[in-house]
Amino acid sequence: MTGSSRKEERRLKELLQAHERWRTRECLNLLASENLASPTVQKYLSSDLSRRYTLPLDQTLHGEKVDNGYAGTRFADQVEALAAASTARLLHGRFASVRPLSGHVAAMCVLAPLLPPKARYMAVQPEDGGYDGYAPGYLPSVLGHSVLPLPLHGPLHQLDVEEVAQLIHRDRPDAVVLGQSFVLFPYPLKEVAKVAHEVGTLVLYDASHVMGLVMGGEFQDPLGDGADVVFGSTHKTLFGPQGGLLATAREDLFRQIDNALTWRLIDNAHWNRIAGLAQALLEMERVGAPYARRVVENSQALGKALDEEEVPVVGKEAGFTASHQVHLDGAELKRRYGVAPPGLARRLESQDMIIDLVGRLGTAEATRLGLRPKDMPRVARLLKQAGLDRKDVRKEISAFRHKFRGMAFT
Repeated sequence: MTGSSRKEERRLKELLQAHERWRTRECLNLLASENLASPTVQKYLSSDLSRRYTLPLDQTLHGEKVDNGYAGTRFADQVEALAAASTARLLHGRFASVRPLSGHVAAMCVLAPLLPPKARYMAVQPEDGGYDGYAPGYLPSVLGHSVLPLPLHGPLHQLDVEEVAQLIHRDRPDAVVLGQSFVLFPYPLKEVAKVAHEVGTLVLYDASHVMGLVMGGEFQDPLGDGADVVFGSTHKTLFGPQGGLLATAREDLFRQIDNALTWRLIDNAHWNRIAGLAQALLEMERVGAPYARRVVENSQALGKALDEEEVPVVGKEAGFTASHQVHLDGAELKRRYGVAPPGLARRLESQDMIIDLVGRLGTAEATRLGLRPKDMPRVARLLKQAGLDRKDVRKEISAFRHKFRGMAFT
């Protein structure tokens, strides 16, 4: 048994070393859902906090008033407070929590306490580019809610304000959830919020994909534009560790959310994650504006370069994108080249370039590596050669990738 365990330990080490080498030094990653964390963020993730507890309470134990269920937490609690304060500043809110363990959990931490039993809320559905978690059978079923489709239209997934206004007035939902997995352009949030608030409907903004752009002031300002709560994940355009957060300007809503966390939706919030997130948030306060601007510039340049290489992408007439994403036109890709996005992704992976299997390209990680708009024609050419011309360009991709060995915007 001992010999077998040692063999498996060696295998584990080899796998992690291979992953680390390939994903951080050899491949060109264009996944829209990923980013790079700074060395300091990674250092804090492996700190002593990774095995410690803190349990902030406002209770009486054994006849004494206590503010924490554990002793020895004074530093960890200050780390959490620092992260929450930075979140509130970046999102222009007054109250924030960094305890949700993911963007999905953040959604639960908002929906469960704020909506009544058997609530009905509107959300973008997967067929319109929405997040699958808001589809029937997922979060709505788990929480005992009903979901009404929030319709978006066309390849750009655009929202018709007049149509949505009619639906809100007709159905009087408890909330409207704005947020999607396929996101190119901001919502007409002010107009939607005005209509929703007229009938007492909450506006909840899932910024999971665009959190770093929002914090950098480059996409839109959800709370400033009328959302009641903004929430989402922390490792896409925001370059933190995997996790979630939320913020609001309304104390009443925050108290409802905060009271539902401990021992209800969350117990141990993983304070090493919160320490790493705090560092990423502080980095965002320093470099968020130029970083977010460069991400969007890179996406627009990539869309243009792909179009010039005759790789079908959507949104040319609208400038391709205003986010970190560029969307392939899957139907046109199949018609012209006989390959759909999943097949293209598999071809590219064999050449050390990574995209997702649903036709999204993302520039957040490339931006952190230091790529600029002037580099996007080369990226587009390599993608075309590797994925559509079926050329072996691994050496070219490797040489290109090795030009970017540092990390920008830290």
